[in-house]
Amino acid sequence: EWQPALKNVSSSWDVGIIDGLSGWTTSVDDVPADTISRRFRYDVALVSALKDLEEDIMEGLRERGLDDSICTSGFTVVVKESCDGMGDVSEKHGSGPVVPEKAVRFSFTIMSISIRVEGEDDGITIFQEQKPNSELSCRPLCLMFVDESDHETLTAILGPVVAERKAMMESRLILSVGGLLRSFRFFFRGTGYDEKMVREMEGLEASGSTYICTLCDSTRAEASQNMVLHSITRSHDENLERYEIWRTNPFSESADELRDRVKGVSAKPFMETQPTLDALHCDIGNATEFYKIFQDEIGEVYQKSNPSREERRRWRPTLDKQLRKKLKFKPVMRMNGNYARRLMTREAVEVVCELVPSEERREALRKLMDLYLQMKPVWRSTCPSRDCPDQLCQYSYNSQQFADLLSTTFKYRYDGKITNYLHKTLAHVPEIVERDGSIGAWASEGNESGNK
Repeated sequence: EWQPALKNVSSSWDVGIIDGLSGWTTSVDDVPADTISRRFRYDVALVSALKDLEEDIMEGLRERGLDDSICTSGFTVVVKESCDGMGDVSEKHGSGPVVPEKAVRFSFTIMSISIRVEGEDDGITIFQEQKPNSELSCRPLCLMFVDESDHETLTAILGPVVAERKAMMESRLILSVGGLLRSFRFFFRGTGYDEKMVREMEGLEASGSTYICTLCDSTRAEASQNMVLHSITRSHDENLERYEIWRTNPFSESADELRDRVKGVSAKPFMETQPTLDALHCDIGNATEFYKIFQDEIGEVYQKSNPSREERRRWRPTLDKQLRKKLKFKPVMRMNGNYARRLMTREAVEVVCELVPSEERREALRKLMDLYLQMKPVWRSTCPSRDCPDQLCQYSYNSQQFADLLSTTFKYRYDGKITNYLHKTLAHVPEIVERDGSIGAWASEGNESGNK
């Protein structure tokens, strides 16, 4: 039972898997509407997840020495939400209904459950998800045949999910756990999104935009000049306000002035996401960048003004061949998580250094990788203050060193430009860790492995 009753949510309780369009059937064209998506009702899925954790909750109360007969209210549940597109899911043979060949999966993970006891200021945590990035803790909520770039269809399907989530935030769940009725309230944090999805949900321009960051207002040029000193300024509410300014143009400005005023918010933010950094794609983005630096160093680009495309094309096979011969790496078309993790190691740098003619440049590459490997555990680990306290303390110093190296030795690559994830890695990690306690725990991997 919900108190007050949920607004905009049907009152029938025997809900199984429902048609994800829930009544929008007329708004989506070209596709038989009843094939396009399936989902659980959000509140029903959360109740089911809590019932699964019933034993853990009771165990947690016992371990904390709390008498379960008096702990009937004041439970808080923190939920991580993830959503990701799934690429090619076409039917390989057969003759099903005509549906888009891409899919999107939305899922949630119960991260922690805590309880406020009278006389205590802070909540006492009675359940903490130990493997927040496992597909086992990541519960699917909605599966849809839709391309993640098709904003209209995506919002039509996720609209009801957003409505249910909003209703649940304004209400309490009364649920029987361990034989007694207890009251729970929910907090939702949308952190399991890659940058593309965040930009879409929050109404920002696509990732090639001059507004490079989903956390601050910096432009690409500013971010490459000042690599480290930025703070998180964007939020869902501010994006909504900016969209209103974009829509109404109250100061009658030109398109360029207006865009500068709203810092690249040019669509209506649709779903609130938590401004954070996606650890998996951070790894991938940065490894891609290092891979390109390796190529440039093999070709000694720092000496040349502007190498031709043909020259650049020759360095890549050289690099791939070396990595394959010495480290058994198979070349990949698009960087993936596993390749990224294997490439970002000291062994890989040593192997690349064999192809770099100048000793000075080899030293610079080693230093760059060393600093990176010092920084990486901070955004990868589930609890950095416990797992790598030293690296956490040194993060700002290391990122400053890293930035200095890029803007001097590797200036040929970072003059006026920098990649989105490199900017976030250097500028925002300490602040997010200070706010949330972790970046790795809130990443999208659980959802990604579920997609597989």
